[in-house]
Amino acid sequence: MEITRELDLKGEVCPFTFVKSKLILEQMNKGEILKIILDYKPSVDNVPKSMKEEGQEVIAVNQLDNNLWEVIVRKVK
Repeated sequence: MEITRELDLKGEVCPFTFVKSKLILEQMNKGEILKIILDYKPSVDNVPKSMKEEGQEVIAVNQLDNNLWEVIVRKVK
């Protein structure tokens, strides 16, 4: 799996984490993969949920550190 783009959203909170992720995804081509870095726990639940509702594929949600996560999303549409 090759990451196409990485978006560092440390310090951001909901709903900005999803809005900024969606804006980047809109610039990408179908099939490309976005890695989103988050440090706000509610976003770790909300961003993947919202991405799925938008029809995108959430490949993985991984905890990297005590307060650090990555969400991997493939653009489907």
